[in-house]
Amino acid sequence: GMPASEIPDVTWQKSQRSNPNGECVEVAVLPNGEIAVRNSRFPTGPALVYTRAEMAAFVTGAKDGDFDHVLP
Repeated sequence: GMPASEIPDVTWQKSQRSNPNGECVEVAVLPNGEIAVRNSRFPTGPALVYTRAEMAAFVTGAKDGDFDHVLP
């Protein structure tokens, strides 16, 4: 990871289903094609950076219900 404040010139995006009080996960596509993820409550805090393949695997797993057990 890295501080999100050190990732210049990207557009952060959150889901349209995000929490209305601003507690959201945001993503940004980096110039090299990797994808950064940050917590919107801490916009200058840490950002995790993933390859496109890693993010595709996560999104596919989420769609398939692989992570449903973490939410009661």
